[in-house]
Amino acid sequence: MAQLLDEPRPVRDGEELDVARLAAWLRDTLPGNAETVEVRQFPSGFSNLTYLVCWGDEELVLRRPPVGSKVKAAHDMSREYRVLSALHPVYAPAPRPLAYCDDADVLGAPFYVMERVKGVILRGKKPAGFECTPELARRCCEVFVDNFARLHEVDYEAIGLGDLRREGSFTERQVNGWIDRYHRSQTDDIPAIERLAAYLRDNCPADTDAVFIHNDYKFDNLVLDPDDFTRIIGVLDWEMCTIGDPLMDLGVALSYWNEPKDISLGIVPCFLTLEPGCMTRREVVENYGARTGRDVSNMLFYFVFGLLKLAVIAQQIFYRYKQGLTKDERFASLIFVVGALGMMGEKALDTGEL
Repeated sequence: MAQLLDEPRPVRDGEELDVARLAAWLRDTLPGNAETVEVRQFPSGFSNLTYLVCWGDEELVLRRPPVGSKVKAAHDMSREYRVLSALHPVYAPAPRPLAYCDDADVLGAPFYVMERVKGVILRGKKPAGFECTPELARRCCEVFVDNFARLHEVDYEAIGLGDLRREGSFTERQVNGWIDRYHRSQTDDIPAIERLAAYLRDNCPADTDAVFIHNDYKFDNLVLDPDDFTRIIGVLDWEMCTIGDPLMDLGVALSYWNEPKDISLGIVPCFLTLEPGCMTRREVVENYGARTGRDVSNMLFYFVFGLLKLAVIAQQIFYRYKQGLTKDERFASLIFVVGALGMMGEKALDTGEL
């Protein structure tokens, strides 16, 4: 299964690291004094930049903010490093962080390094040689939900992360915050997004609970054991984690869960959700409800929120591209993804179905 491992590629133009400065920082900060440093980049993902740093015989993963982004809250490296430091001892899939650098003179922005979790990540395209039986697809869905529920059981107070919880309604704050972000980065008139925004503001429920949430939980943020795809050995991309309503977290997860009946987005987060045997979004909700005992009867609201949030993330990235702040050509068509997500939300509102 070595051919299925998630591997890096050459660094994209405009996103290079100063290897000499990085090497000096590594020697000053971490045990070891290897002279050779090689840097490659993990090409997937649309937010924080992730690199593989080969320092002698050691493999490290480096995370830093995207070039040109001014959305500071979503790219706070010190926060992400602190969270992982607290979380890893009690939730093993969270990678172990090794060191944090707040000196922007080293690489142009704060960054941190962590241990590499080497495994398989299931993304949009089905890997060559991957045989997905209905039984395997179903089992992968079951562990997806179980691991998600285990994260929501973490005692965040006990590990020193209670200060991440803010006063007031998390759900209302998220709804208003993401709508405001959309308008600040808006480039086109998309009535469907405005309809979703109005629905969410008019139907915002009270928080159901306050738990530690990932806020971007999806298959392509999970690292699977190469010898057993039903075992999750890593959960990546913690930049948006916080203390909040677990159903909001579930709604975001559902927004990435494609079904054959869906409007085409032009991109597929993970091929697995389209495979025979895979759970539908409704089945994911029912399994989560059975696993946690939570009332999931109002999931339409949270699903629509997830679609709007995903649309806003795409809009923000497209805005950066239009401003010339990134040269990544993957971003050129994201405005069509924004429109498609708006259409999916309208369909859910019109039919009442996830």
